[in-house]
Amino acid sequence: MSQTLQDKFSAADLINGDLQLAAAPNIYFALKNIAADPTKSLADAAFIIEKDVALSLKLLQIVNSAFYGLPAKISSISQAMSLIGLQELQNIILSTAVMDKFSDLPGGIISMYAFWEKSIRCALLAREIDAHLGKEYSEFAFVCGLLHHIGELIFCLRIPELTRDIVLQAQATDSDKIQIEESVVGFNHFIAGAELTQRWKLPNLITDSIRLQTSNNTEEEQHYKVACIIQLADFYAKKEASFDSSINNLDIPEAEVNRIIQTADEKFAEIFKLFYAG
Repeated sequence: MSQTLQDKFSAADLINGDLQLAAAPNIYFALKNIAADPTKSLADAAFIIEKDVALSLKLLQIVNSAFYGLPAKISSISQAMSLIGLQELQNIILSTAVMDKFSDLPGGIISMYAFWEKSIRCALLAREIDAHLGKEYSEFAFVCGLLHHIGELIFCLRIPELTRDIVLQAQATDSDKIQIEESVVGFNHFIAGAELTQRWKLPNLITDSIRLQTSNNTEEEQHYKVACIIQLADFYAKKEASFDSSINNLDIPEAEVNRIIQTADEKFAEIFKLFYAG
């Protein structure tokens, strides 16, 4: 896409302009179809996954890691699926597929290592926060945390020159990065990320967890709570972050916040190594 005035394109235009970007990861889409088909079984889903040997190996490594902390080693995809469920396995596959899809971006704009390091840390924190609150979003908390800044990568891929300007302005001033994005592009990266996940026909909960990050959302919003979980996890995903009651929108006590951070930190090194292949 040529670099042009912000009123000449929308978030939808960014996605429309790249057919590969607009297409959902193939294996995720295939598994989604199996899950929606009452004539299909978990064996059909396992067969789809097992055709990709590298993916099967990675999934088993993740399932047998501290991510789940299962008491016995899982040796097959079918066994993994019966223990953690098809939806959970789909979300792990989605997470790995998205990281692969965005592995080749224009260099020098952002550090992909730093981006995925913070995203995975956020995903782990979101999972721990959700667990503390009763596991209402247990199947989706991790993937929501992982994908909530995916719009930044869309910007890098589709409008690299404008994105470089945004990064430089953010580094040179004390201005809020979201405000800079809206000034330069006309919308922020959360809007772009929500557009992509909607285009991929991901669950509305995932799309809303991204979309609601900068809107003036209220408790009346259907997925307000998961958006709050991701917002809190994103704040504590910064390595230098410490307890701040002003952003504790879920009323979690300081001692519990510290425990959540410690638990996520203990799992981080192993999980990051399994997910990030850069």
